[in-house]
Amino acid sequence: MSDTFSLVRRLVRQGEVRISDHGYDELTAHGIFARDVLATVAEGIAIEDYPDYPKGPCMLVLQQDRNGEPVRAVWGVPRGASSPAVLVTAYRPDAQRWTTDFLKRRR
Repeated sequence: MSDTFSLVRRLVRQGEVRISDHGYDELTAHGIFARDVLATVAEGIAIEDYPDYPKGPCMLVLQQDRNGEPVRAVWGVPRGASSPAVLVTAYRPDAQRWTTDFLKRRR
């Protein structure tokens, strides 16, 4: 597991979380509840890790909502900080663009 994902999971568990404005917009647009994303990050699967992202380390995580439907979330931590975990965005993946397990892009 990546250092970023370990940190994000710990911060979420401790309640040290912020949701970006874009994140709120996407949650609303896709009918995803923030509490579902927060509740399932511990069981999430890291898909891509971006430890050197300019705004701070972040990663793409496959999670589920309360109905077991897939949700892809981007989590990060601000550059130079150790808190909070930031939910940058979350969305429902398009089944036509991803493999059936939603882990890889179709070619």
